[in-house]
Amino acid sequence: MELVKEKTKMEVAFPVIDLSKINGEERGATMDMIKDACENWGFFELMNHGISHELMDTVERLTKEHYKKCMEERFKEMVTSKGLEVVQSEITDMDWESTFSLCHLPKSNLYEIPDLEDDYRKVMKQFAVELKKLAEKLLDILCENLGLEQGYLKKVFYGSKGPTFGTKVSNYPPCPKPDLIKGLRAHTDAGGIILLFQDDKVSGLQLLKDDQWIDVPPLKHFIVINLGDQLEVISNGKYKSVMHRVLAQTDGTRMSIASFYNPGSDAVIYPAPALVDKEAKKPIAYPKFMFEDYMKVYPSLKFEDKEPRFEAMKTMESAVSLGPIATV
Repeated sequence: MELVKEKTKMEVAFPVIDLSKINGEERGATMDMIKDACENWGFFELMNHGISHELMDTVERLTKEHYKKCMEERFKEMVTSKGLEVVQSEITDMDWESTFSLCHLPKSNLYEIPDLEDDYRKVMKQFAVELKKLAEKLLDILCENLGLEQGYLKKVFYGSKGPTFGTKVSNYPPCPKPDLIKGLRAHTDAGGIILLFQDDKVSGLQLLKDDQWIDVPPLKHFIVINLGDQLEVISNGKYKSVMHRVLAQTDGTRMSIASFYNPGSDAVIYPAPALVDKEAKKPIAYPKFMFEDYMKVYPSLKFEDKEPRFEAMKTMESAVSLGPIATV
């Protein structure tokens, strides 16, 4: 669903943050930059995030090798079978991407995915460990910026079984009709905090800001962070999940490895009481619901505005028991 005109060039400074400065003299300024990015962008990019460049280079090399060996031909066959090379009108019900998904928590499926080489499984497992640590560090930073007690977000996400954590590995091959089919249609992410390792040579990711589509710069060894719908709810709208999309390109195959650190299936999501003004200056703006119920609604409404998803949760709200927040 396109609500705005196509991207026009804007003079904007996309938020790029050096996470290593969080522990030094520039901690205050760095926290402020993250706060501003969360409140006004819903996206930012991290350098010096603690994940080694060597590991990232290995992940990238093996991901691209796996695509060439196991997925490229299947994608070409799909394109031919659907006649996508010769379409004459806009395609609105599919995306120009080749993907597979990994689940890390609560239970890994890494050894159930066919065609993965052993060294690729091993490095993806290691990468997931590093990304989980980074996600949890960022959740603590967000707690501090929001004025919530330390560990609040991790506890809310925990539910009774721990968080849900998984990775979507995508490749966006060259597209002969990029004006008629998106690499990935515009949407907001359903979950918590998203960590993206994207191609630094082939661009395409854009976010919607002030009714303009803004490029997310492809920077080598950086991790792109964006906020999902659940953080919008918990922050009572102080932070917003933001519409984003991927444009198909005529040249080059774009790699995207997006890892989603989400609440557990039975985690109960609701605005943090500390962020709800008891005098109704900032009343409760979002429903209370179980994350798995949100995920039942999300797939059919993914490429639409998020408000209908929240409205659907309001109809279930009376049936959800708050219960205590898990202690981890």
